Amino acid sequence: MATKSATAADLRGMSRDALNAKVSELKEELFTLRFQAATGQLETQGRLRNVRKDIARIYTVLQERNLGIVPEPEAAEKSEEKKA
Repeated sequence: MATKSATAADLRGMSRDALNAKVSELKEELFTLRFQAATGQLETQGRLRNVRKDIARIYTVLQERNLGIVPEPEAAEKSEEKKA
């Protein structure tokens, strides 16, 4: 469970399906961490905060794509191929 937080730049390179899978994985971990905190078994409180922030980062990247601020990674690769 001591995984490194993903940066927004790393997340922007991932596909939409991979991001959705990562969100569901992190939500499961968040549930587990909350349960441990409620029962007094949680050793590090910081991990709870990091998981919440990772989920927020992923939602931010997904919203950027929905609004057209940042292109999909597949679309960016295809447009580069057309230019060449």
